[in-house]
Amino acid sequence: MEELKPMPPSSCPLTPLGFLERAATVYGDCPSIVYNNTTYTWSETHRRCLKVASSLSSIGIKPGHVVSVVAPNVPAMYELQFAVPMSGAILNNINTRLDARTISTLLRHGESKLVFVDYLSLDVILEALSLFPPETPCPTLVLITDDEEEAPPPPSSLSVSVDFCTYESMVDEGDPEFKWVQPQSEWDPMVLNYTSGTTSAPKGVVLSHRATFTITIGSLIDWSLPKQAVYLWALPIFHANGWSYPWGLAAVGGTSICLRRVEAPTIYSLIKRHGVTHMCGAPVVLNMLTNSPMAEPLQNPVQILTAGAPPPSTVLFRAESLGFVVSHGYGLTETAGLVTSCAWKRKWNTFPATVRARLKSRQGVPIVGFTEMDVVDPNTGKSVERDGVSLGEVVLRGGSVMLGYFKDPSGTSKCMKDGWFYTGDVGVIHSDGYLEVKG
Repeated sequence: MEELKPMPPSSCPLTPLGFLERAATVYGDCPSIVYNNTTYTWSETHRRCLKVASSLSSIGIKPGHVVSVVAPNVPAMYELQFAVPMSGAILNNINTRLDARTISTLLRHGESKLVFVDYLSLDVILEALSLFPPETPCPTLVLITDDEEEAPPPPSSLSVSVDFCTYESMVDEGDPEFKWVQPQSEWDPMVLNYTSGTTSAPKGVVLSHRATFTITIGSLIDWSLPKQAVYLWALPIFHANGWSYPWGLAAVGGTSICLRRVEAPTIYSLIKRHGVTHMCGAPVVLNMLTNSPMAEPLQNPVQILTAGAPPPSTVLFRAESLGFVVSHGYGLTETAGLVTSCAWKRKWNTFPATVRARLKSRQGVPIVGFTEMDVVDPNTGKSVERDGVSLGEVVLRGGSVMLGYFKDPSGTSKCMKDGWFYTGDVGVIHSDGYLEVKG
């Protein structure tokens, strides 16, 4: 046994990028993306991603370069979750709600070589680039236009010299036979995400191909996303890569229903029009849906996964009465997505509504494939009592935990110690082993 070692056929690096190739083979003529009046199939999405990756390579983007994206949940945003790392570059999604100064800080810290920018964010990006020091080269800009929306605004009056082309021109000019750049090691970085609230001290979370693969597979199993699910993008993809579901939907041949603006009337209309089965969203989305004048019982149940502060019981009751089946989880940018879930048991459906609400407010247990979770005394590192009362710091370890913070070895060492990732969040463990985050 000791003489048997890993060999090339048994040690291919783990990466979720291969899911796209499989989707094109298995679900080639099935819908992959729907946006307003535009529909792509999986074979078309595969080809478009290869062409963008090819174009990136042809203009000098090399493995290890950072490529940024500032866009809402439009088809290009979905495609770039594959196309950028398929070129060998490191994908950096940036929150569209940030101001120019913050974006400028992130682009300089990440040393971004190129920025894909939605046309409605063009002015803020040009302002961000105008804040670069004179000696710092500006990244190339690629404009994401939108034929199904209002005409683009007039060009900004800001004077900043940048190279410029359009996203669709990169699709048109790319090579559909491009051999995408596979990682040499599954530990190679694939994603650079910045934590929320970033200003002058950015925390750039670096995630490997292995991390994104393991979170994708674990998320698919734990939330039971079925083959050819119809998924509505109410969760911004720039939030931890949409909790890994861009890659997960390729794995199951699902359909992404894209939307530019998260508004209750639009969501209800799309649910009815396309037969949506699944969606994710922050608790504020659930609150918006339940309080909307358009709220009425759904024709078919819609699974909705939320995270963060648990929904109030009144919101939960109202959501369930409308036909939303709510699941609750917990995760961080540093864990590539949600790594715990409320792991609902069938017998709990018979409990009184108040009890069900209390159980759903808990963040639960580690998802399948994630190694371990605990709540410890931050001073001693010892586990707190599992009584649902004793407070401690939530600590995690598993395959989707980040490689570390970019350019911040001190910050990395402070949170990675004693074999655990210290989250900084406060929680309790209940007697049945379920986590509840308190702050």
